Amino acid sequence: MASLIIVSGKQRGEYLPLGRRTSVIGRGENLPLQVLDDLVSRTHFRVLFEESTGRYYAEDMQSKHGTFLNMCSLEEKSTLVENNRILIGETTLLFTERDFDTKESALMHSKTVGEKAKPTRAE
Repeated sequence: MASLIIVSGKQRGEYLPLGRRTSVIGRGENLPLQVLDDLVSRTHFRVLFEESTGRYYAEDMQSKHGTFLNMCSLEEKSTLVENNRILIGETTLLFTERDFDTKESALMHSKTVGEKAKPTRAE
């Protein structure tokens, strides 16, 4: 299974287990992951699972402000891989091929991915 974790924005730490289905992400109240961001469309983008390939794909749904995958505008359906970052409005989501039991475990995973190596002190 796979998940999306919100790593920046008002809802930091929330996550969505994706399962083997198509999930629409946006500001709409009826969506499985509602993103409360004024720059996010009601139906902003979707994550599709293709049974034949066993892969997940992201696709913009003609959102007003666009969807960005790893800082590149998402113009067509694109394959998602571990630790891809998806920017919608002012909210960043992390794609991971892992599934989580709790919000805390999802947040811990996103913190681990976001850590940077400490610089060494030059002598």
